[in-house]
This record gives sequence, structure tokens and C-alpha cells, in this order.
Amino acid sequence: MRIHILGICGTLMGSIACLAKELNHEISGTDEDFYPPMSEQLEAIGVQLEKGYTANSIPRNTDLVIIGNSNISRTNPALEFVLDNAIPFMSGAEWLYRFVLHDRWVIAVAGTHGKTTTTSMITWILEQAKLSPGFLIGGVPKNFPESSRLGEGPFFVIEADEYDTSFFDRRSKFLHYQPKTLVLNNLEFDHADIFPDLDQIKNQFHLLIRTVPSNGLIIFPRSDENLSEVISLGCWSPTLQLGNDDFSGRSLDQGRKIAISLQNRDPIEFSWKLIGQHNLQNALSAIAAARHVGVPVEISCEALSSFQGVKRRMEIVFESDRAILYEDFAHHPTAIQSTLAGLRKVAPNDFVLAIIEPASHTMRNGYHKDQLLQSSELSDHVIWFQPKTIGWDMSILKTERSDVESEIHLLIKKVLGFSDTKRNKLRIIVMSNSGFSGLIQKLVNEFKKL
Repeated sequence: MRIHILGICGTLMGSIACLAKELNHEISGTDEDFYPPMSEQLEAIGVQLEKGYTANSIPRNTDLVIIGNSNISRTNPALEFVLDNAIPFMSGAEWLYRFVLHDRWVIAVAGTHGKTTTTSMITWILEQAKLSPGFLIGGVPKNFPESSRLGEGPFFVIEADEYDTSFFDRRSKFLHYQPKTLVLNNLEFDHADIFPDLDQIKNQFHLLIRTVPSNGLIIFPRSDENLSEVISLGCWSPTLQLGNDDFSGRSLDQGRKIAISLQNRDPIEFSWKLIGQHNLQNALSAIAAARHVGVPVEISCEALSSFQGVKRRMEIVFESDRAILYEDFAHHPTAIQSTLAGLRKVAPNDFVLAIIEPASHTMRNGYHKDQLLQSSELSDHVIWFQPKTIGWDMSILKTERSDVESEIHLLIKKVLGFSDTKRNKLRIIVMSNSGFSGLIQKLVNEFKKL
């Protein structure tokens, strides 16, 4: 089958292209622009890419068009060509279920934070358990050469986000996946471009809960009040609450080790590369999900001890005797706070410089602006970068230990001014869910000169 994908360079659609290629379909795709790592991944498997949407974007012998989320909307020239010429089309989420997920044991990970890391953890555990899982991850897991794979075993692990499905289907994408094992990491307000309030997101999560069979399992932290409220609206599947006496964990050695405790068993301790209480929670969820499909907790812990993490999730991109530079995807005040707390725990005496761009749609429109200063208080200094698309006055973030900058070259100059700190080491963490105008590579180049 000849398949053309609109919005192919997005994480989900690019991964779908890779899965369709594995199924021996002929794949081409269109997007506004192409960025690594997805563009490189697509080119490596021979996907034909076309930049810009026009009526000529769709090859004339196309059998099916897969359409990305609501960014592909009416008036898009390529979409209008598809409709006018009655070319069969469907959403990416629908294609996934019909051609990949329908006969698999689906393990889905949903929630506001930690989806990519938790999905990667579960996948790595199942891989180490010799189960050859299929997977689709919304990021680049360091333990795998790709972000999606069909796999040979019965299990398929998928990152399940609540963003809407397509221009003709406003339901959350995860409602298509029909998981048997469902991990709910947490629930807060996000995606202000789609949802007017938190209650609307809760409604989509409850619809997701309705799709889990009675012989499935829903895993969630007992400490999350929003998830508990959603569960209380009605649940027809067994649940496992993490953080109680039956299933809990704690950090040891400044977070470099963790201990997993199950009822009536001695704790299992292991060292790992990740930091932060949020990653401990992610690990608990992953271990619980793997146990539901038959993987012993001991094997899960051993697998996590060799888990390398995910690109752009507290990823060290440069290190010298003087400084360490991290890149992180933090897109929400809670993510900023938990990431900085983890870093501060392993480096209590170092100078932590946070560079934060409020790049998500929700933060650009100011929904979380009153929480930002508090979320960053565990850093020694913050430089806030003001995107041109910001919808509020970021000067409210200026304090004695907090600057606002709108030009990349001036921001870099300020960062270099901290390189002679008298503290043990300078730890710089760049937080953004955008490309940040190439800031990371520019900083790496400058620090190599020092």
C-alpha cells in the first residue's frame, strides 16, 4: 500500500511512518519543515519527504493518507486535495489501532508528566526480559536506536497523550488505543490550546478508564488527587495505587540509588543513572506495569540499573572540570520544580543556573506565570528567555536572582559570566520543549573554548 502522511515530522506521525515501513508499505510524507532527530530517522529508512503543503504534495498513486493532529486543518492545500479527490484518509491514532494495536496486549502510559521516560522504562524492562516488545515512544530513548518498533512479542508499549486526534476527531488520541495495562502518572492542567479547563481533561481521562477491560489493570499514584477524583467517577477494572505499603519506593545516596518495597518482602536496592523524586515515581509505575505482564520485580530493577534515560530529559550534553550542561524538556512548573529538586539533591553545594523558555502553548499564554518563580527557587540563578510569541509581560519574573532576556547572543553572554563561580562546579540546565534557537549547541561551542 502507498501511504502518505501529513505532518510526518511530528513525533507520533514519524513513528507511525517507521511502523508502516516495517509493515512493508511504501511511505511518503509532508510537513512544514523537517528537524532532527525525526528527519534523520525517516531519511535513514528511505521515506520520501516533501517540505510545505500544496495540492501537489500528495503523490497521485496514493492509496491512503494518514493525517496528523489538529494542526492539519481545513484550508490546508494538501488536505483540501485529499478531500476533493476522495482519497481515503484516517487519523494516526486510528491507523495505529487498526493495523498495529488491535491484536496486541497494549501497555499505555498517560499523564501530564513523565510519559516518555516511563514508556521508555517499561519498554527496556520488557526488552531485558526477552519479551521483544513493540513500542512507540514520544522521544528518543537512549537504550534503543529508534523511537518505534513493531516487536515480535504480544506486548506493545505506547506513550498515550491527551492531545486531540485530528481535524475531524476532537477526542484525545489515547481513546483509540484500548490498553489492557494503563499507567496514569499524574494529572494537571496543560494544553490550553485544546482544553478550556482541568475538568475537560479529567473527562477525557475518565473516558480512557472506561476503555480498560475488567481483566486489565490501572496503575496510579495514591498521592495524585486529580487522578483519584477521576477514578471515583467510575472504574470497572482492578487498580494498583503506588506509594502505599504494598508498592512503594524511596531514594538513597542522594538519589543515586533507589529501594523498591513490596508487601512482606525485603526492599530491593539498586543504583541507576537518573535523578529526582519524579523519576522514582516513573520507575515505580514501570515496575508495576511490567509485573502485570509477568516480569518479576527483580528483573525490572536489574533492567532499570542499566537504563540510560531519554534524550532531552536531564541529558548531559557537555561536561568539563568547570561546568556541566544539561538539556531538559520541562514544559510545566511542576516539571521545572521536580527536575531542579532532583539536581539539587545530587549536587547540594554546586551553583545551579537554570535557563528556562516558557515555550509550551499553555506557558506562552501565561496560564502558569504565577507559579514560575516558585518552581525555580531551588536554582541559584535563573535566566528566563522571552520568546517572540509570548502573550504576557515576563518582566514580572525579574528579581535579584532572576533575569529576563530576549536575545540569544545576550543570553549566552550572561551564561558565560557565571563560568568563574567560586562554588564547586557550575551546573547549567536548559529547560524548553522547543528547539530554543539552537542554544544548546551554541553553549557547547562556547564552553569548549574555555
